[in-house]
Amino acid sequence: MSLKVKNIFATLVAIVLLSSVESASACAACAGRTDSDLAKGMNWGIFTLLLVVMFVLSAFAAFFVFIVKKSAAHAALMSAETLPQTTQENLT
Repeated sequence: MSLKVKNIFATLVAIVLLSSVESASACAACAGRTDSDLAKGMNWGIFTLLLVVMFVLSAFAAFFVFIVKKSAAHAALMSAETLPQTTQENLT
């Protein structure tokens, strides 16, 4: 048997096997049964992943708010420390 014939035969066998399996039908969400345990579990999984993403993005935003506040406080401290020196230099 040549390689081409083997590939065609393997493809036909795979098509027959996959088309004869009844459990290969759509999941409960795709088939429209929203009251099944599979659909409820999938919904909980979606909500959990959504909460994880929201938590990570919130932490990311909070980090940058922290950096901005820290930078503003540091800039205010540096300007308060250099202000008396510059005014004393201008007076003399």
